[in-house]
Amino acid sequence: MNSLYARVATEHASRYLQQLCKHWNHRFDVTFDADHGTVHLPGADLGLLAQPDALVMTLSSPDDTDLIRLGGVVDAHLSRFAFRETLAIVWSGTEAVHSAS
Repeated sequence: MNSLYARVATEHASRYLQQLCKHWNHRFDVTFDADHGTVHLPGADLGLLAQPDALVMTLSSPDDTDLIRLGGVVDAHLSRFAFRETLAIVWSGTEAVHSAS
């Protein structure tokens, strides 16, 4: 399993986690609470962790192409929800560091 990891500095991590999960809940298998979320996207799993100063995201997939494409999808949605602030979303390759299930 290949993974991408991003730690996005924000004081609104829980809000964005819940917005992302609620947004995708009608299309995909999603579990979440205020601090943890998992979204089973087609081809990848997105793990979310809300910390006081950051949203931690782990995107895991057996296919590198899906990782890159879905990383862009996650970026676009998160940026749309966080339109009041400029987020630095930088993905890096890593082993899975978060499992929200």
